[in-house]
Amino acid sequence: MFTILTGGEAEFTVQRSRFIAYVEAVHDEEEARAFLVKIRKEHYDARHCCSAWVLGADGSKQKSSDDGEPGGTAGMPILDVIKKRGLTDTMVVVVRYFGGIKLGAGGLVRAYSHAASIGLDAATLARRVLLRRIIVTVDYATLSAVEHWARQKNLRTGEAIYAENVVIPLLVEPDAWEEARKELTDLTAGTATFEDGGEEELLEKIKS
Repeated sequence: MFTILTGGEAEFTVQRSRFIAYVEAVHDEEEARAFLVKIRKEHYDARHCCSAWVLGADGSKQKSSDDGEPGGTAGMPILDVIKKRGLTDTMVVVVRYFGGIKLGAGGLVRAYSHAASIGLDAATLARRVLLRRIIVTVDYATLSAVEHWARQKNLRTGEAIYAENVVIPLLVEPDAWEEARKELTDLTAGTATFEDGGEEELLEKIKS
């Protein structure tokens, strides 16, 4: 799934109603509530602060609020936009300053959907990448070969520790762990040793 690397903000006006969308990365309900409180304080004079969030590795935790708008015309459209983009750990709050002209149910759905979309367009998105950390210990005689191998594989490497031997943290796709260990064993003629550093999640930027 995808998530928010850095938040965004965007606004537009329709029929004199002003819609301002705020996008933020949130990791639990407490952060989501705190973000909503922050936006409410900034826009204490607004008619509505509608919102939606999606949480969890699989995006299974979801919530939306119409905040006084007719049922299903604000929170759910915002939530649908988040879900359609495959995002999680994401919150969108849309503030509405009422312009005196009613938009009708259909108009509200379109307005809140559009606000959420342009808010997300203004944010920087990232792909969630799950990798496995391998701690590899090699001798100095095979170090250059191992470094060359890692570059060819386009692997992420951590900061090496140089002592009696060299300890190099490598990050590989979880299903490539066994293959990487076999290749390094062959490359170093069995002199390399390995320690499983567990899984690690990284965020890979997908748009500016």
